Amino acid sequence: MKIDSAIRRRDLLASAPLAAGILLGRTTSAAPAALAVRNAIEAFDYEGVQLRDSRWRRQILTAREFYLSISDDDILHGFRRAAGLAAPGKPLGGWCKDDSSMVFGQWLSGMARLHHAAGGAEVLARASHLLTEWGKTIKPDGDCRMRHYTYDKMVCGLVDMKRYAGHPDAEVLLDKTSDFAMRTFERDNLKVVPSHNTMYYGLPQEWYTLAENLYRAYELTGNEKYKNFAGLWLYPQYWNKFADSSKSVNAHGVHAYSHVNSFSSAAMAYAVTGQAAYLRIIRNAYDYLQQTQCFATGGFGPNERLMSPGGALGKSLETRSDTFETICGSWAGFKLSRYLMQFTGEARYGDWIERLFYNGVGASLPLRPGGRNFYYSDYRVSGGMKVGYWENFTCCSATYIQNMADYHNLIYYHDASSLYVNLYVPSEVAWRGGRLVQETDYPATGSSTLTINAVPDAAFALKLRVPGWSRGMSIRINGADAGVVCTPGQWAILSRKWQKRDQVEVRIPMEFRMEAVDQQHPDRVSIVRGPVVFALDFNYHDPAFELPKTAAELNRWLVADEEPSVFQVNRPDGRPVRLKFRPFYEFAEQFPYLMYFDRKTPSYALW
Repeated sequence: MKIDSAIRRRDLLASAPLAAGILLGRTTSAAPAALAVRNAIEAFDYEGVQLRDSRWRRQILTAREFYLSISDDDILHGFRRAAGLAAPGKPLGGWCKDDSSMVFGQWLSGMARLHHAAGGAEVLARASHLLTEWGKTIKPDGDCRMRHYTYDKMVCGLVDMKRYAGHPDAEVLLDKTSDFAMRTFERDNLKVVPSHNTMYYGLPQEWYTLAENLYRAYELTGNEKYKNFAGLWLYPQYWNKFADSSKSVNAHGVHAYSHVNSFSSAAMAYAVTGQAAYLRIIRNAYDYLQQTQCFATGGFGPNERLMSPGGALGKSLETRSDTFETICGSWAGFKLSRYLMQFTGEARYGDWIERLFYNGVGASLPLRPGGRNFYYSDYRVSGGMKVGYWENFTCCSATYIQNMADYHNLIYYHDASSLYVNLYVPSEVAWRGGRLVQETDYPATGSSTLTINAVPDAAFALKLRVPGWSRGMSIRINGADAGVVCTPGQWAILSRKWQKRDQVEVRIPMEFRMEAVDQQHPDRVSIVRGPVVFALDFNYHDPAFELPKTAAELNRWLVADEEPSVFQVNRPDGRPVRLKFRPFYEFAEQFPYLMYFDRKTPSYALW
């Protein structure tokens, strides 16, 4: 069953001005909306989860310092200049050469969420000051000089500044700027043309992502005008390709990140309306992406396009250095997976989160002074390097801080009687008056120890995600076999009365395997260990590297090095190999690597 498209767009357009007129000028806070769907499980909504020392926490702290280092006056310069106000500072440059609207809303969103998750008065003060000063640049009629693409980001920022930072002006500014958008935004000739070199992401740009944050504004305020406005930007002409099946044959060619991101709008449409068709769509879309679009890293979208399912994904590795729009693509994948986990309670949706956490944004380069940021991951069979984008302050510098905040919202979930562990990351979570502490060096090893500091005799179920790739996962409680079934792609469930200092030990065997890029290229493979993609050093003048024929041989060839997570190649014929395999996330900027290999291509001598 497809989503209802019987209401013609012109009918929606005819009703929109009336709705906007009735509600125009409303600035008082309404009660939050009661959504139509009750989630099976809940994320912790950026509260109660802390990351402990690890490369992932250090990544967050480094990002935090970057954002705090940028001058407020530089961020606000373009807005103030356009408003005719005193404009000290200078433009940020790059994609923000005129003003920072490309990133501003998402920066506010990320700061609000990061403050709520990890504390820090400085982050809150920075975000609050920026929002207050930006508010002074809005025209009296609500025109903030943003159109569909940047307004969508701004709605996200305003919602989060109200929800997570409690800013007193956020809802007023949301109301004022949205009323202007409702009166003036063009709604005709909305086009997405896959064959076109510009319109593959749509004109006006990415209008189809608007609904998610407008529905979030409705959820926050209870104000029906946001729900009505969100309804204008639904995308049945694309979403209906997944209404009945995950085997869509004509969903490719469109802009990859934004179309995956649009499924978060479908997810919020389901949450608000309760129409089951939306849930079927995002379930099918998720399966389509995993089956036809994703590399072993979880990345997708070479040349920023969804690929034809007939082998184009594997073929792209011969030419495309822009293999995955990493920061934005990770953000879209995180959100879609989290919506699906919350709606369904199913563990399998955590697998994509895990891959993107370690191989996507978690493997990216840090932001550089002047706004230079990592943009594309390069997986080519001829080799790649991590490099910064050629322009500064791109869209990825905006989603980067949202990803960092999201680390706190991906590890644990809960329902009324259960605590769920989705990721094995050094962290702790407060829940029901107690605390669970997770100590682990996963994924370097396949073990994690969870210490339960619960109220004595607290009865609840601890549910541990069994990764879909895993085999032979086992669990012990206080040193004894827990006797639970660990089925890949499901939750392993430990139900009992917990005592203070109870310990749960998780063991997941970590072995190397070869994963084909797609069905049409069964011998074009990557090397994966657990959830982590490994790449081969490519800095020495060794002959072309040959993979063994089987995974069993591969596990004999690769021998742990003195460095954690690094493996030497120990060929059975004794031929020396200086090259080493290491996790993709460990490769530094401009260090060459090989990620994908053609297994049956014979080696050859160049000298």
